[in-house]
Amino acid sequence: MKKEIQKVIHKANSRGAADHGWLKARHTFSFAGYYEEDREQFGALRVLNDDIIEAGYGFGMHPHNNMEIITIPLEGALKHKDSMGHTSVIKAGDVQVMSAGKGLMHSEYNASETEALNLLQIWVFPKHRNIDPRYGEKTFEPESMQGKWLNIVSPMEDTAGALQINQDAWFSLGKFEKGTNVSYTKKRAGNGLYVFVIEGEIQVDDEILSRRDAIGIEGSEVININIKDHAYVLIMDVPMNA
Repeated sequence: MKKEIQKVIHKANSRGAADHGWLKARHTFSFAGYYEEDREQFGALRVLNDDIIEAGYGFGMHPHNNMEIITIPLEGALKHKDSMGHTSVIKAGDVQVMSAGKGLMHSEYNASETEALNLLQIWVFPKHRNIDPRYGEKTFEPESMQGKWLNIVSPMEDTAGALQINQDAWFSLGKFEKGTNVSYTKKRAGNGLYVFVIEGEIQVDDEILSRRDAIGIEGSEVININIKDHAYVLIMDVPMNA
């Protein structure tokens, strides 16, 4: 029996907001002081934070466990350090993943003393608990996602060049021209698709989505997207049984 298609719309202006002066955050899902009963998660997707961190500021060493953490800088550069011995600076065009597993510590700061940093930080529930922590980062060239989907995150068993996480989830980025149409076929039965518009404007079914809007779709094998204005889009293909 075919599963009924279900949709949820998360408009940018409906997100939770926090202003700490040095940190301005928008929360798509319940996080810290923001809580909405119907916005705790979308399947395995638990956190989608859109953070602006002022120059010279950041988060000191703090712990994580049993969570897959994906960081995508959009503007500026992030200085990272962790208890596994990794130190690095990642910038727009880079993607970072951490499988926190049985536990790790890390810090993250704006690497600039003059310019603000804007990043997406995304948390996904893991497939297996208490694994050894893992770290990865990679640069993805803009032209590699022009007019098509570029897979940037995939399960550990997938060795096609994307960063690997401890979950049956795939993240893909695409940059598309106005007036074009693009489709996406989900990678795994039982997954849902969460589409986040980083920039631009798109149409999914009858829904018009603009900058930082999102739609979650469950029960559909393929989605078709009409690009209404030049768009930069993130699709998260995640298990719904988390």
